[in-house]
Amino acid sequence: MEAPLMNVKGAAVGKVDLPETVFGRRASKEFLHEYTTAYLANQRQGTANTKTRAEVSGSGKKPWKQKHTGRARAGSFRSPLWRHGGITFGPRAGKVTLKFPRRKAALALAQALSAKHAQGAITFVESLSVAEAKTKQAIALLKALGCEGRTMLVLDAPDARLALAGRNIPQLELALAGNINAYTVLRAGRLVVTRPALEKLGARFTGLSAVKHKVN
Repeated sequence: MEAPLMNVKGAAVGKVDLPETVFGRRASKEFLHEYTTAYLANQRQGTANTKTRAEVSGSGKKPWKQKHTGRARAGSFRSPLWRHGGITFGPRAGKVTLKFPRRKAALALAQALSAKHAQGAITFVESLSVAEAKTKQAIALLKALGCEGRTMLVLDAPDARLALAGRNIPQLELALAGNINAYTVLRAGRLVVTRPALEKLGARFTGLSAVKHKVN
């Protein structure tokens, strides 16, 4: 597999080889949905908490006698039926983690990258850099590469100058090739991947060619 290789001015300077194990997968919507569900669930902090009738303040005394008052029976001021009473089946603090095997997560990333490549939503560049840490230079870089909407720049190593130049652009995200996952790839409208980052991506998928996933 080959793809055009661009420079920072948006001009083609050659071609780049793409590993089949990363960009030649058939994407499964069901499998990617499974990964996305697990990923988003694991991002939750799990801090929401409500008090049960055993935890709210209030007396445990019976409000009135059981019979001959003309009122409905009541056993506690802390009943969920009462104002300021406990909450029935409310959220309880505690993080719930959905396990997702690392090899399946790697396969999900490969499928997401393959889907983006099939859509023509990945641009491969020789390198990414700006002369100064200014927002207008980052905007000019994106315009030259034809990037509109939500864009993710995939680098092989942190670039402080580029990060400063792009931090005020709401729909721009910088990521390292070793940290991206299927969800971040699918969320981005367009990916810009440098040649060194592409090499690191290929290294992440060493041995993945033996992993198969049944696609309905």
